[in-house]
Amino acid sequence: MSAEKEATTSQGQSIHRFAERAGDYYAQQFEKIQSTNSLSLSFNLHAALLGPLWAASRNLWGFFWASTILMLFALVQLGRGLWGELGADMLARADRLASKSQEMAGKAQAALEAGTSNAVYLQQNSDNLQRAAQKALASAEAAAAGANQLILLGAVGLFAVVLLQGAVANITYEKKYCRWRGGNSEEAGFSIKNLVVGMLLIAFVFPLVLYRFTATKPVQWLTEFPADKTLFSQASSWLDAGFDNLALKGAGFFDGITEGIRVFLDALEVILVDTPWPVIVVVILFIAWRIAGPRIAIFTLAALSYLAFLGYWEKSMATVALLGAAATLCVVIGVPFGILCAKNNTINTIVRPVLDFMQTMPAFVYLIPIIAFFGTGKPPGILATIIFGMPPVVRLTALGIKQVPASIVEGAIAFGCTRRKLLLDVEIPLALPNIMAGINQTILMCLSMVVIASLIGAEGLGTDVLQALQFAAKGQGLLAGLAILFCAMIIDRIVQGCVKPAK
Repeated sequence: MSAEKEATTSQGQSIHRFAERAGDYYAQQFEKIQSTNSLSLSFNLHAALLGPLWAASRNLWGFFWASTILMLFALVQLGRGLWGELGADMLARADRLASKSQEMAGKAQAALEAGTSNAVYLQQNSDNLQRAAQKALASAEAAAAGANQLILLGAVGLFAVVLLQGAVANITYEKKYCRWRGGNSEEAGFSIKNLVVGMLLIAFVFPLVLYRFTATKPVQWLTEFPADKTLFSQASSWLDAGFDNLALKGAGFFDGITEGIRVFLDALEVILVDTPWPVIVVVILFIAWRIAGPRIAIFTLAALSYLAFLGYWEKSMATVALLGAAATLCVVIGVPFGILCAKNNTINTIVRPVLDFMQTMPAFVYLIPIIAFFGTGKPPGILATIIFGMPPVVRLTALGIKQVPASIVEGAIAFGCTRRKLLLDVEIPLALPNIMAGINQTILMCLSMVVIASLIGAEGLGTDVLQALQFAAKGQGLLAGLAILFCAMIIDRIVQGCVKPAK
């Protein structure tokens, strides 16, 4: 009993140091929360009433923003119901239509008195405008009648937020205490500075949000950022001139890259497209059987049959040639680059944001500089695919090399292993599962660019999908999409078989 009492006293002192203010209250509540395995009923009145301010003073910024968003949602509904002038736009539209209807009726009366033939037409227009005005007026009245519902929704929502804040505050604060006591870098105590920051944030956010969502016509600068359109025009013109200048001065360099890729691609197309199809089928089935096993070979036969009998054989092989050229270049460049990133922290720091850019930039954006520098056709499509597909193999290769146990590396060095032999005989074999996973992901990402690359003349199966999109040919698009899917699945299963032994 004395040991238990001493532990309780020690924890109470720890909670007092953590909370600083209201230490007795939090010691009691934390003990209550920790004494039960189920959800404990612990209500914090200060947190319920002050919500974001309590959270700011206790350094609970996640609680602060969650409470702020929920309270704003409830207050916006209340504001819209109390002073939001619901239906004001429809009411103004009804007034405009009614005024136009009266004007048209006056013209119809004048035409009738003058005996002109368009009097009936003008009167019909007046009647149509009048009916439209009545509908707009009815919509405005219905919107105004919904004000009471919004007030009720806002009041109920605000009450629910208050209850929720009070119910979860102590539980959230107790978890923060556990992290603090466990040695994590948690800011403890009651912070006047953070309380002031929270008050300033609320004073800034609440009025602007409430005004924006409850005012009938809020000021334009609040709903639309006051951007300078001339700055956009100047930046766009400067970039256009830069692209044109670079493309003109580097024409020889860009043409050389295009020609090299074309030669490589032509060689692959000769092998896959021009070689008799029975030979290609047998070779693919033999590779699938030897690398991935008989079950994958049977699946490969079924997938190849789909491609052949539906008339996609030549386009599928052209697509695989495009993929093979892009994926080979990705692997040849990406694997050594990943090893270099793993070995050199400076290069890794420089390359990481570049890879982030390559992975997050929308794929269509790659086509703009590709067209500017390399034109259109299959080689530019391969270059766009390389940019999109290279990051996974670089990242996973670097990760695999870094994850090689240091003890193994030290042991190899101790036995006189050179740096070259260490890399080729120790690090790469141990990192091979990660490297192969990166190659697999790169291949699949390259294949996903087939449709996009077809926009700049890469041809293949992507052309069928693009045509289906243009002409809403649903059947054609689905069949071509399945052909791309089967190509991806065949390649994926064979590549996975390089790592997993066949069963």
